[in-house]
Parts: sequence; C-alpha cells; structure tokens
Amino acid sequence: MNASLRFPKGLYGVTPEWDDTDRLLDAISAAADGGMTALQWRRKTIDADAGLAQARRVAERCQKEGLLFIVNDDWRLASLIDADGVHLGREDGGVAEARLALGPGKIIGCSCYNQPKLAVEAIKADVDYVAFGAMFASSVKPDAVRASLDDIRQGRAIVETDNVGPRAAVVAIGGITAHNAGDVIDAGADSIAVISGLFESRDIRDTAARFAALFA
Repeated sequence: MNASLRFPKGLYGVTPEWDDTDRLLDAISAAADGGMTALQWRRKTIDADAGLAQARRVAERCQKEGLLFIVNDDWRLASLIDADGVHLGREDGGVAEARLALGPGKIIGCSCYNQPKLAVEAIKADVDYVAFGAMFASSVKPDAVRASLDDIRQGRAIVETDNVGPRAAVVAIGGITAHNAGDVIDAGADSIAVISGLFESRDIRDTAARFAALFA
C-alpha cells in the first residue's frame, strides 16, 4: 500500500455476477498477475449460503495473491469471513456502525456518487476511501447517476485537506476502460474500480496490466 494512502493505489477489480466460482478465481489470479492491487466481492443476485461459500473462496484466493479483499454492502459478512474491509453504499448502513463492528484496522470505503459534499462527511466519519461514479455509461448499472471529472477533482481536494497521517484515497467507478481511465486518473483518482472493462475482456491479465501501467 502507498505509505501516504489508506487504500492501495491502482487497479481495484470488482467481481462480475458469475456463479462459476472456479472461473472467477482464475480471473482474479489473472488480474493479480497483471497488476491488480485490490478486489471487491460484489454479488447482487446470489442467495446467502452460496454467497458465503463463494466469498470465502474469493477471500482465500485474494490472500494467496496478496490482494486487499473488500466485501460490497455487507459489513456483517465482511466481519464473518475476516475480509480486509467493506464498501458501503447509501442504503448499506452507517460508517460509524461498520467501524465499531470491524475495528480500526479494517478498510471502509463509501460511495459518494456525484456529490463531493458526501466525501466531506465521509472523511469526518473516518473512511479509508471515497468513491465517485458512474464516471461513464455503465452496462452493470445503466441507470446510475453520472459523476464528472470535476467531482473527482473536488474529491481529491477534500481528501488532501486531511493532512494528519495517510489520507483517504479517491476511487472512480463506472464504465471505466483502458481507453478512458487516463482522464480519470489525471483528474485525481488514486484508484479505478472496474468490473466489465476488466473481467469481460478477452485477456484479463493483459487488460489488468494496461490499467496498472497508467499508474506507473
């Protein structure tokens, strides 16, 4: 992890809705080989038992690959499987509740959508990263609100006001590809969260390497 950041700089993979866990694990390893630094397990269409089973296996693979492992939405599940942290959206409970449950050593990130003012409140609540998006049209969430490059710039300015110790990172998500990621990074994103643009690519390792090279 970058010594000045509370969340790793670089490519942040987010899992697609795959029920084939072996396929998913192979894809995670390929992305890690290409330079992915963190992974978020995000499943919206899986039952609780199957989800727990898959999340455990993904956690094990991330540990083997040296990846930071984040659970989407559910801090209780993150605590149960000892994930490295949780990502919270607007309806996923408060940061304070998650921090109390997970403890100070875990990562908490939160969605700020297209509202930099949410990042101000999140920083006060001790989050480790603030996420903005969707940056571009997203096949995963076609109805998502759209964030702008200026939202990224404002978010970066907000996190840089916290100058005591490592600062929170700025994450961009939504429709990001190897072709448009450079603009987002130039605007101030420390990390780019990618689902389809990574895991639906023909060569996951090569695509991850192209993303990672943008941070070099």
